Amino acid sequence: MSQAVVFKLLGRRVRLGLIGGAQGSLIGPVHRTAARLDDCFDLVAGVFSSDPERSLNSADAFGIKRGYTDVASMIEAEIVRADGIDAVAIMTPNDSHYEYAAAALDAGLDVICDKPLTNDYDSALALARKAHDRGRILSLTHNYSGYPMVREARATVTGGEIGALRLVNVRYVQGSLSRPVEAEPDKMAPRNKWRLDTAKGGKSHVLGDIGVHAHQLISFVCGRRIAAVLADVGPSLPGRTAHDTAQVILKFDDGTRGQMLISKVATGAQNVVSIEAYGEDGGISWNQAEANDLRVMRLNRADEIRTRGLPSLHPHAQRGTRLPTGHPEAFFEAFANIYTDFAELVAARIAGAEPDPLAQLTPNAWTGVDGLAFIDACLESTATRTWAEVVYEDDRF
Repeated sequence: MSQAVVFKLLGRRVRLGLIGGAQGSLIGPVHRTAARLDDCFDLVAGVFSSDPERSLNSADAFGIKRGYTDVASMIEAEIVRADGIDAVAIMTPNDSHYEYAAAALDAGLDVICDKPLTNDYDSALALARKAHDRGRILSLTHNYSGYPMVREARATVTGGEIGALRLVNVRYVQGSLSRPVEAEPDKMAPRNKWRLDTAKGGKSHVLGDIGVHAHQLISFVCGRRIAAVLADVGPSLPGRTAHDTAQVILKFDDGTRGQMLISKVATGAQNVVSIEAYGEDGGISWNQAEANDLRVMRLNRADEIRTRGLPSLHPHAQRGTRLPTGHPEAFFEAFANIYTDFAELVAARIAGAEPDPLAQLTPNAWTGVDGLAFIDACLESTATRTWAEVVYEDDRF
C-alpha cells in the first residue's frame, strides 16, 4: 500500500477537510491516523467541534492550518481556493451526518463518513441518490471489512472454496454498558451522552452503533443479502430505556441461515468481533483478537491457518497488507485500508480514470442504506414478535 496510485493519477495527494474529532474525541485520532497512514491525503482544513473556540484550538493542536468555526464557512471558503479540499471526512454525532454530507455533496466534494450513514432509512436513501446525482464518491468507514483476513474470508466464501453456504454466525459484544452509566449523567462520558440520546444517536443505540458493523461484516463476507430477520432488541438492565442488546436470527436471500449476537452488556468482553461461515465442504472462522489469521476448516482434515502477508492469499487481502508475516497489523491499518480505497476512488474520479475494481468493494452509500433497512426490520420484528422482511431499495442506478 502506498500513495503511488494517487500520485500517478493526480500528481499530488487528495486534499481532505475534517468535520468533527476535536481534542478528547475517541474516534477522531483514528480517522486522522488512518487518513495519513498510506500518505494518500493532505489534511489541510477542518471544523473539529460545534464549539467555535474548541474547533480552532483543536486545529492548532493538530497542525491543521485552515481551521474553521462551522461547516458552512469551511465549504464556502474551500471550494473557491485553487488549493481547496477535494473531500471531507465526517466523524460527528449521527444526527448531523445527513446535513454535513449533503452540504459537501452539493458543493461538489466527495465524502467519507463514519457509520451509520444517518439515523433513518429515508435520509440515508436521499444521500445515496444525491451522491449519484452529483457524481461524487460517498464511502463509509466500516473498518472491519478493511482487515486483510476479512477480505480473505470474503474471497474464500464467495469463491466457493467452502461450497454452498449453509450457516453464518456473527458476534459483536462488549461490556461498555454493563453498568447503569445513565444513572449518573454528570459522570457519563460525552460520547455516551449523545449515543444514548435517541434524538442524536438514533432509535436503537446498539443497532446504530455496533449492529450496523455486524450487518456490514456478515453481508461483506458472505456476498449476499439478509432477506428476513427474527429479532429481539431492547435494554437488559432494569430501568434502562436505551437498547443495549440485539439477538437476531437471519434468513439470507439464497436460503442460508444465520444468527447475530450484538450486545454492550457483555461484562468483561473487550470488543469481541467474530464471524463463522459454514458451507457444504468446509467453513471459515475469524475473530478480531487474532486479526492476522483466518481459520479454514474441512471435514475430516486438519484446520488450515491462513496468515496475513502470505503470497498465497487472494488479491484483495494482499492489497490491504503492508508488512510481511510476523509483523502484526490490526485496527488502525484496517481503518486505513478504507481511507486508501476512498483516496483511489476520489483520485480516479478527478482524473477521469477507472479505479481498481478492488477499491470499489469499499463500503459505500448503499452499504449505509442497507444498514438502516436492517435496523428497521429488526425493530419491526421486535415489535410484532414475528419475522420481518428486510426491504431494500433496488433502484441503484
